[in-house]
Amino acid sequence: MRIANRNGHITGGGSDGWEIYYRTRDMQAAGERVLTLTIGEHDIRTDRAILDAMHASAVAGNTGYAFGPGKPELREAIAARVQARTGVPTSWRNVVVTPGGQSAMFSTHMVLLDAGDVGLHCDPFYATYPGTIRATGAEARRVPTTSDQSFLPQEADILARADGARTLMINTPNNPTGVVYDRATLEGIGRAAVAADLWLISDEVYDTQVWQGEHISPRALPGMAERTIVLGSMSKSHAMTGSRLGWVVAPEPVAEAITTLATNTTYGVPAYIQDAALFALNLGPDFERQIAEPFRRRREIAMRALAGSNAIRVIPSSGAMYLMLDIRATGMSGNAFANALLDAEKIAVMPGESFGDASAGHLRLALTIGDELIEEALTRLAAFADSRMP
Repeated sequence: MRIANRNGHITGGGSDGWEIYYRTRDMQAAGERVLTLTIGEHDIRTDRAILDAMHASAVAGNTGYAFGPGKPELREAIAARVQARTGVPTSWRNVVVTPGGQSAMFSTHMVLLDAGDVGLHCDPFYATYPGTIRATGAEARRVPTTSDQSFLPQEADILARADGARTLMINTPNNPTGVVYDRATLEGIGRAAVAADLWLISDEVYDTQVWQGEHISPRALPGMAERTIVLGSMSKSHAMTGSRLGWVVAPEPVAEAITTLATNTTYGVPAYIQDAALFALNLGPDFERQIAEPFRRRREIAMRALAGSNAIRVIPSSGAMYLMLDIRATGMSGNAFANALLDAEKIAVMPGESFGDASAGHLRLALTIGDELIEEALTRLAAFADSRMP
């Protein structure tokens, strides 16, 4: 008896990068006070009105199979939202509702990649990107970025690694860096995708969390709609992480292929969750701004707390609920620094090495605790970093 080889292929045979998080969880279970800046989970729960809509739908009997690509009215609402934000004509036929953004990403790669293909993704990356690509049997190949260029992917670097590739995964606003890709960067990505004949998969789950500049979907660039797939989710925009409601916006043949895959995997998203998502979307942009506002505010608090540090360089963060810090001036790796910080100060952050080679010597902070706690944690972190200067 044995386990299929694909499982080892998915993990790549290495660490999953979450050791600090596991250590923190054990310390908290033992009763220790730890200021936890590790995972991108809102410190508020889903709004009661959304839960009431979910409950009302379930009580009304919407608890059976939800076969297919999603309820037409929800797909229409998602299409209208995407069209309003991008200016690109979008039909409900372009939309497939999925059990969260991770399912959207998995399904998209599964229908676009075959075993032996190459799927590109940028480094640094969210932890599940390479494993999702490898789950298809394809090779996950990294496109490196650099800290001194704010981790923005460069056209030449994409093309240099595009041999045999069929897809390129990007994420803006970005997790883990907090960087928002500007128009010039996206135009370079678009040129590379056309030149190498790549499908461009754009993870836009943080599109409501933009603090400076603007969010531009590559789907809105000239000539890109027919090769771009956009991934979205209710998790970050509406604090509905546990509800598992995401979507894919894609050319119709891709949407149809994802629907076929769903028939043989998830069998759809429960109708009462879809009804709650429709209710939430109809709350409009003001509600989305309300959910995003704490992270805007905490970013400013964090920037002030870190401003005087000689040991820390903050990567210019224009969006998402994260900050990335360059702590290489201390002479420590991200892993060593994060573990020492947890031991000495009971402050938990994610080492940059958890997100790839390009962010080694960096830290990722999730701004997901209260304002006063953010100020305390970052003031102490800055002092700790300065004390480690050689």
